[in-house]
Parts: sequence; C-alpha cells; structure tokens
Amino acid sequence: MTVGIIGLGLMGGSLAKAITFGTEHTVWGANRSPEPVKKALFAGAIQKELKKEDLSACDLVIVSLYPEATVNYIKENASLFKKGAIVMDVSGVKRYVCDALYDTAREHGFVFLGAHPMAGYHFSGFDYSSAEMFNNASMILTPYEDTPKQAVETVKELFLKIGFTNIQLATPDEHDKIIAFTSQLAHVVSNAYVKSPEALLHKGFSAGSYKDLTRVAYLNENMWSELFLENRDNLIKEIDSIVNNLVQYKKALENNDREGLTDLLRDGRILKEKIDG
Repeated sequence: MTVGIIGLGLMGGSLAKAITFGTEHTVWGANRSPEPVKKALFAGAIQKELKKEDLSACDLVIVSLYPEATVNYIKENASLFKKGAIVMDVSGVKRYVCDALYDTAREHGFVFLGAHPMAGYHFSGFDYSSAEMFNNASMILTPYEDTPKQAVETVKELFLKIGFTNIQLATPDEHDKIIAFTSQLAHVVSNAYVKSPEALLHKGFSAGSYKDLTRVAYLNENMWSELFLENRDNLIKEIDSIVNNLVQYKKALENNDREGLTDLLRDGRILKEKIDG
C-alpha cells in the first residue's frame, strides 16, 4: 500500500516513521515548508516527496494539519485522490472536519475517515517525531454509518501494526463531547493554573502533583485555540462544570466547614477509584 502523509510535523512525522519502520508500506510525504521534507528523507521516514500529481497513486492519504487547513486541503484536492482511496485526518476535533468533508468524499469517490491518535508530546515539529510515540496508545476512529467496513478494517490493521493497542470507534459528536473533558479541559486548567503569581516561586516547593498538573500548560497556542473554538460548546460545558465544583470547595473553606470539605474530598476520591477500577 502506498501511504501519503500531508504535514510532517510531530504527528505526521511520527506516523511516517512508524509506518515506514514498522510495516512494508511505501510512505511519501509533503509539507508546506521544504525543511521537514528534507529531514524526513534524510531520516528514511519517507521514500520521496509527495507532489499533488502523486495523490492519485496513494491508497491511503493521512492529512496531518490543523482542522481548518485539513478541510481546505482535502476540498481543494478532492479531484486528485484515487477513486476508492481512504483519506484521513488526525486532528483533535471531529465534527468540524467530518461534517465539512462528508459530501466532498462521496462526490469525488474516495472514503473519508476521521481519526484522532491519543498520543503526543508537548513539543512540536518533525525534530521531535518518533516511531515509538504510538506504543500502547489509543486511536479513535469516527466512521459514519455508511463508511465501508473494509476501509475501517484496513486502517485498524495499520494502526495496530505501528503500536496502537486500542482502536476506539465513536461518532464525531461522541468524540468531541468526551474529548472536551479528557483533553481540552485539562489543557485549559493547566494553562490557567500556572498563571498564579506563586508559580514563579515553585522551585524547591513542588513535586509530582505540580509536575502532573502543569505538564500540558506548555502547549501550541495556535493549534489549541483553534481546537477549543471548534469545540467551544462542549468545552464551555466542561469549564462550567469544574467552576461549579471549585465553588463548592471554596464555600466550604470560607465557612470553615471541615465536615463539608471532607465530604467533597471523599466524593472525589471515591469517584476516582471507580473511574480507575
């Protein structure tokens, strides 16, 4: 199978390496700026630079761009994809991308399949890409009811070969609702948490809990702002929920309510045990 990867940053570069080094498939790559392509060729992650005229030879095309750029790229090049080819995105929101491309794919005879690899680092760019990034990770696929089952099976087989150990199926709506809690809210909270004036004084006073809570504060603000806005309805609900919960803790402290505070902490601990169980 010939795989084309559009965008050779952290995610696209890691996919290129994982597929090239972990399978027998041929991988071609394209990027807006030439430097990542040169690096990918030198690293052996791709076999050649992917030109637009080569899209018709690709059995699978993975577009690893921001959501808006992904939609634009696929629409602009819809007539160039091979008939029956699988075209995927790997962005962090699914409704925006999948809904925009549903009709386009059917009009031009290719299969579009949304995907979201639950893996990554807080650094970006091809220099940080790794063939091992997907080891033991989960891949979320968001097919529609009429998405060919064989297409889903083809990509599932590919992703299992490059390290993913769980393939999760969801609708685009289900994906965005859950991801607002599991990923986007965590980034918002972490980013807001480090804005405390005390953060500058943390050295010597911080340990594992500080590191855990602040890790994803280091983010790509251009990408995450786009993801947040494209899923703003779900993310606003999650922010409202955590704000309401924090207000309960604040009130217990203001009222010097030891019993109420203990109950709140116990409820959280028990819920965490259920979640992990």
